Amino acid sequence: MKNIFNKHNLIKKLIIVPTILIAGLGVNSCSDDFLDQPAYNSSDTESVFTNIETADAFVQGLYRGLVPTEMFYQLGAGDTVTHSAEDGSTNNSKYNICNYQYDSKTPNTITGIYAAMYAVIERTNIAIDRLPDMPSSAKRDALLAEAKAIRAFCYYNLIRVYGDVPAIWIPLEEADPNDPSTLYPKRASRDVIYDKVIGDIQESIANMPTSNGTPERLNRQSTNALLAKIALYAAGYSLRWPLNTSTPGTMARRPDNARVQQLYQIADAAAASVINGGTNSLVQASGGKSGFEALWFNFDRRNFAAVNQEMLWHIASYGPNTNSAFGVYAHPGSRGGTYGSRKALQFILPSYYLSFDAADKRRDVATTSYSIYFLNGGAATDTWVDVGTTYSCIMPGKFRISWCVEPQAADSRNLNIPIIRYADVLLMYAETQNYLNNGPTPLGIAALQQVRNRAGIGSMAIPSGQQAFESAIVQERKWEFSDEFMLRTDLIRMNRIASEIDATRTAMKNLSNRTGQFASTPIYRLYKFHKNAQVYGDPFLAVTYIELTNPAQIAQVQAVPTSNANNAYATYQTTLKAIALANGQTSTTDDKWYPVNMFQAYTSTFNGNARKAVGFTAGFNTLQVGAIIYTKPTGSFENGGVYPNWIEGGGDGLFYGFVPNKTELLPFAAQSAGHPMIDNPNLTQLPGY
Repeated sequence: MKNIFNKHNLIKKLIIVPTILIAGLGVNSCSDDFLDQPAYNSSDTESVFTNIETADAFVQGLYRGLVPTEMFYQLGAGDTVTHSAEDGSTNNSKYNICNYQYDSKTPNTITGIYAAMYAVIERTNIAIDRLPDMPSSAKRDALLAEAKAIRAFCYYNLIRVYGDVPAIWIPLEEADPNDPSTLYPKRASRDVIYDKVIGDIQESIANMPTSNGTPERLNRQSTNALLAKIALYAAGYSLRWPLNTSTPGTMARRPDNARVQQLYQIADAAAASVINGGTNSLVQASGGKSGFEALWFNFDRRNFAAVNQEMLWHIASYGPNTNSAFGVYAHPGSRGGTYGSRKALQFILPSYYLSFDAADKRRDVATTSYSIYFLNGGAATDTWVDVGTTYSCIMPGKFRISWCVEPQAADSRNLNIPIIRYADVLLMYAETQNYLNNGPTPLGIAALQQVRNRAGIGSMAIPSGQQAFESAIVQERKWEFSDEFMLRTDLIRMNRIASEIDATRTAMKNLSNRTGQFASTPIYRLYKFHKNAQVYGDPFLAVTYIELTNPAQIAQVQAVPTSNANNAYATYQTTLKAIALANGQTSTTDDKWYPVNMFQAYTSTFNGNARKAVGFTAGFNTLQVGAIIYTKPTGSFENGGVYPNWIEGGGDGLFYGFVPNKTELLPFAAQSAGHPMIDNPNLTQLPGY
């Protein structure tokens, strides 16, 4: 048995993570709690790696902690699609990071990903070091390949957040304690790291099984998809500066163009291998649901058999010790009742919500223009409503609470964490084909077309030029992958983050002013009153609404009663039902409608009075989303002739901290013990901090 106890202080000083050598629990097979695998540490890994079953349990434990909370809570916003919706002031770390306002001397950077990734890297290094000493077998080789792929995923996460990072390839117990680089490793070239992990996958991927029992573990197809993704990042743009210096950086690809071409070829071949493998496909329409809706409804229901042909890799998250916080951040918000009170901590920019083609089936799955709230005081006998919202509080929809299975706790929604989907492979392949052939090829066009066909926009024109086709892929990725915590760094690697931020700022100002592409966007919606079933697995998708453009009808809805004197609410409902009928919507005796001024705040006097007309009592003019959003208007006219601060002005406007050639990467935190630059004085800071 190898003795590492004399190196305990060394490990502690490195502060990779206090539990750095814990292997954790094993991965389950989709539907039950995690298996109770032993938690191994380096003091007993000699015995672990003498038995293939315990070695397998150790490798399963590598998945534990692989997706830290910050990956979806912090990096899941700021991508011109999803934005932070915290309560209180906008001066908090989540909102600042969402808007690219970092500072290494304050908490406004990400610290958890660094610690979590190096914790897993240490465990993968143990596995990669010990497995070759075991008797040769197909299972041993598969476990070794799996450990290398997981290590590659960790470095991919580190590099896309921090750029150049320390490279650690052996277990700490094997390192020389007298070597300064062991105690305080410097940043290493991201290109060297990428080349190493890509080579690891290439040399071992043939040993991966075509099935590993569940997509909660990597197999050959998902590892090929991961290889394609990492190769694209290695070939793509990133903020670069001379290693271990403070020289200002610039956005650029790696300098060796021949290697860039080779990396695109690697990505192309890996994606093609998945596509041509014949075992994966997009989930298609069934049971009255569009394919995209069926995908996410069944995923949330943990009906993985219906979605695993598309979900190549998703991280297991089920059980009292393993249930991640993933499902409690991006959802429509719910107040009381069966689902409990959970606030949506992220919201969707209305410029994104309005960017979808009218035929696109993805919008009302990926986003919701409703939240769940009660009519009166929230008593058990109360009525809960899927209440229509305004443009300043459109919320995420893929992981909505009502679609989930019943949770084990209010903050444990039993949602697995999606990592790679087949749709991602198709769009990566379209991208590599376009790059390698200086324009779209029939194969690349067909890959993009598959995604569009499933979405319902197959008739949309596909550009023929290389740059225009790439722009189409950028937009398609935004429509397809909202709230899957990849868009922010995808835009960076494609050198689109600055232009997309500028375009979003312009779009939001145009929407606020109702000019440009939003000149004819209707101000008023007529929502149909809809009771929430308060049942887990409720298949409800979207509140029915009518966009009003007829001036006479608008004048009628504007005359909302301020009280029910002389039975005013019933008279008003008669008027609204007539308007609905004139717009093709019939109503039953029990149906009700209520107008919403989409450019005003949800809490405006008009919107509050309109909800009272369908039974909401006074005082319940709130939503389960951060107050800094839903209490604010979208329109400049509705805000006294100036942009609302969350769009522009007052230091809180969209992406107020973004600085090209600086904020594409996050700085290392340097405030207190446990922060990388405090614990390692050899780490150089991001230029400009």
